[in-house]
Amino acid sequence: MVVRPLPSRPSSDRRAVEPPPFDRSRAWLILVMVVAFMMINYADKSVLGLAAVPLMDELGIDKSTYGLVSGAFYALFSVTGLVVGLLSARWSPRTLLLVMAALWAVAQLPALMASVPALIAGRLLLGAAEGPAASMSMHALYGWFPPGRRGMPSALQIGGAALGTAVSAPLLTWLIVDFGWRSAFIALAITSAAWCVVWYAVGKDGPYGGGAPAAPAAPALRPPDGSRPAAPLAPLSRMLRNGTVVGGILSAFGSHWALALSSAWLPVYLQTHLGMAAERASVTISAVSALSLVLLLTVPALVDRRKRRGRAGRATDGLAQGLAVLVSGGALALLPFTEPRPLQLVLVALAFGCHAVALPLHYVTTAAVVPAARRGAVFGVVAATGTLPGMFVPYLTGRLVDGAASEAAGYTIAFLLSAAVMAVCGAVAMAAIRPERDARALGGEG
Repeated sequence: MVVRPLPSRPSSDRRAVEPPPFDRSRAWLILVMVVAFMMINYADKSVLGLAAVPLMDELGIDKSTYGLVSGAFYALFSVTGLVVGLLSARWSPRTLLLVMAALWAVAQLPALMASVPALIAGRLLLGAAEGPAASMSMHALYGWFPPGRRGMPSALQIGGAALGTAVSAPLLTWLIVDFGWRSAFIALAITSAAWCVVWYAVGKDGPYGGGAPAAPAAPALRPPDGSRPAAPLAPLSRMLRNGTVVGGILSAFGSHWALALSSAWLPVYLQTHLGMAAERASVTISAVSALSLVLLLTVPALVDRRKRRGRAGRATDGLAQGLAVLVSGGALALLPFTEPRPLQLVLVALAFGCHAVALPLHYVTTAAVVPAARRGAVFGVVAATGTLPGMFVPYLTGRLVDGAASEAAGYTIAFLLSAAVMAVCGAVAMAAIRPERDARALGGEG
């Protein structure tokens, strides 16, 4: 009897278990497009605040009504963020981003009718289309950057928000002052449409789980070499109860509280309470965004460096997120009780600039503890819950300012309440975030 040797395993099977090569040029092209996407996203958010004073004067509305219009942006924001996140396993990130940006262009047009119902309708549509933007663009980005290379891209993605505000504030203010507030909305509609054209030409899904996966596999996944089945994926509910995920949600909640407050009310506060002209207020807002950008480009880079050197840990991930929110909350609490103008501006910068560090890092820590197959869904839930402050903070602040004995007293109450919420969120985030432990428990990428 002739004994034939067993055939060697095809090399394609061996390659299937190896991570795909990192395509640096394509990854950075996608990163540039995602940064531009986020710049437009935050310009869309900030335009109403920049136009608030002439808009309120023309329409004759009070601060409570303006707060209602501003808060309409977030009425569907968290809902669509959650729904799209849960459905992201079926839809390509490339397609999702294209549809969102197209809707942004359409959503700017109702503002041209210059009525409260039209403004609310436009902000509702815009919020619905922007709700999944941060989480799904981060999901698309992580499809091109493997673990260990995500800190800086995450920071640049969120940095697009700060850069968008820094660049758009003076440009949109110039349009508002010289050509009327409607011109700013028209300019943003054209910009979103232009981004769609470029993204349709160059946007692609990446090899690290960024694209829409195939139909759900069996609970026990077997590697291509047939050695032994991998552990089944943990239920989504268990992942959402995980300490690192919960801590990331709370750090995002505190950060988005400050973000909602600044987007709706910082331009108004600077002009009506601190007596700044519109142009000077826009320069101040740009300076705050510049501080955010500097922090976003330095802190996550340091976190990445520590991880590559094997020194990542609870202090690296949790402390940075929680401390960023705590510092912003402390500055916000001191702001109403500070008189000298230079010190006021320093506190404004700290209160509305430092919190941004939490936004990229909470995605990084969440991605570290959940498998890539669950990343889009978990990102959607994290984004939906973390952005909830936008639904009520603008209106709540307007009510507090209108209902107080004076405008100064109203801002004091609003700022102290915000500082208390941010302090709790930051402290719990520092205590709960432990990516190394939780990645082992959930089968995350680490």
